[in-house]
Amino acid sequence: MTTTTAVNPVLRVAPAAPAEAAAYFRAALAFHADVSDVAAALAADGDPGFVVLDSRSTASWDQGHIPGAVHLPTALIPEQAEQLLDTSVPVVTYCWGPGCNGAALALAELGFQVKEMLGGFEYWAREGFAYETWEGTGRRAADPLTVPVDAEDCGC
Repeated sequence: MTTTTAVNPVLRVAPAAPAEAAAYFRAALAFHADVSDVAAALAADGDPGFVVLDSRSTASWDQGHIPGAVHLPTALIPEQAEQLLDTSVPVVTYCWGPGCNGAALALAELGFQVKEMLGGFEYWAREGFAYETWEGTGRRAADPLTVPVDAEDCGC
């Protein structure tokens, strides 16, 4: 008698071979930047070698944005990016949350080197990094579900 074991949804499609997985994740790093890595690069002395671009609306920008970021809503990128940004300087773009990549596409189509900051402004704030508003600088307590409370970094 043959018994059939149901495969759960996670393993319905088998994981890639380790070498294929390594190649995929190595390639993904060319397209994405982690919030903690962006914060560390901006906090270090000197030029981080990239510019941060906030692609959200003006109302969202006013509610809070990364200090030093350039504000350029996604819809305005085709007509204004080349006036505000240098094509020789990589751009790290972010929106509200983890699902925003339209700005990265628009910048790449214009010839910019671009990475998307995974987690967007949501994770920037949730990890307790400083932000600016029209009222000044602010910072929220780190969300203990996203970052260790008593550590310098996530340890990733």
